Amino acid sequence: MKTRSAVLHQQPGEYELTEVDLDGPRRGELLVKMVAAGLCHTDDHVAVGDSPAFRLPIAGGHEGAGIVVGVGPDTPGWAEGDHVVLSFIAVCGQCRMCSTGRQNLCDLGGRLFTGARLDDPTSFRISYQGRPVVQHSGVSAFSEHTVVDARSVVKIDRDVPLDKAVLVSCGVATGWGSVTNMSDAQPGDVVIVMGVGGVGINSVQAARAIGARAVIAVDPVEFKRETAERFGATHTTDSIKEATAIAQSMTNGQGADATIVTVGVVTGDHIAEAVNSVRKAGTVVLTGTGGMRQAGIPINPTMFTVFQKRLQGALFGGCNPRWDIPHLLTQYAAGTLQLDALVTRTYTLEQVAQGFADMRAGKNVRGVVLFD
Repeated sequence: MKTRSAVLHQQPGEYELTEVDLDGPRRGELLVKMVAAGLCHTDDHVAVGDSPAFRLPIAGGHEGAGIVVGVGPDTPGWAEGDHVVLSFIAVCGQCRMCSTGRQNLCDLGGRLFTGARLDDPTSFRISYQGRPVVQHSGVSAFSEHTVVDARSVVKIDRDVPLDKAVLVSCGVATGWGSVTNMSDAQPGDVVIVMGVGGVGINSVQAARAIGARAVIAVDPVEFKRETAERFGATHTTDSIKEATAIAQSMTNGQGADATIVTVGVVTGDHIAEAVNSVRKAGTVVLTGTGGMRQAGIPINPTMFTVFQKRLQGALFGGCNPRWDIPHLLTQYAAGTLQLDALVTRTYTLEQVAQGFADMRAGKNVRGVVLFD
């Protein structure tokens, strides 16, 4: 079939609306009609060249939700009409990581960069003018229709609006889990969140949910700081230096118990500043990325050792897609997780490039593409 997708034809470049050819689903695959897709910085890292493209062109998008309209042969447990959230991390359920409760580190993750089928790196489902098109994270959420491996989707309750469910596909789960799964933050702690965009804003609401006595949101954009206050930040500032001083003033000079780094484009200096902001035995959770070419963190190794600080990486906030995506939506239904107010603006598929431009300009907490 023919479908339209936002495709990156060159790097650096912009996602362009392109009519592509889409094969039907084969064994273990689903044809999904997309309803909504989130504009996440990860896709922009590829567009601007921070993250190298292993192959071009790329059909972008990894945060999405839609409806199953086709089921491949020998694909039990699925039916047309199922509502799904895409999981940019495929889950096999059998490898060591999956078997020990760390689905976010599933061994299948290493195959997603190829943009081909998980079980065959030479097989693609999207093509353009006879050339294979890479599917970002194996899903290509910026497509009116997409074919995905069943291991890359999570079935959800049909009562949940898909334009809200899309947010837990990446940004909400990543920010929330960075606090609840990865930081060791406890009730009564002081938590700093560096960068309160589409991921960090959810670290803010997670820190409040666990009972942190102070949640200090750091962002140079006033609009984002104001939004952070509505999501539970007790203090806001435009600099990590001031945030550190606030934390120290509340902890007898010690510093924050945990700092979550959710800056859109992370540098070594950001990480070093975060390490300096936490107390002895404090934790820095590194959630944001700066692209694969970033290297080097200017920290003093002796001070890092004697103060016994911890720098913790976090992929998808340490969440397990098959459990955490439905669980977060349950919290949304119960009113304990905010989703509606996260969306600053909606876009059409034709406006994907504009959406990323708005994100870089600090105009969005989260932009969402809505399909007809």
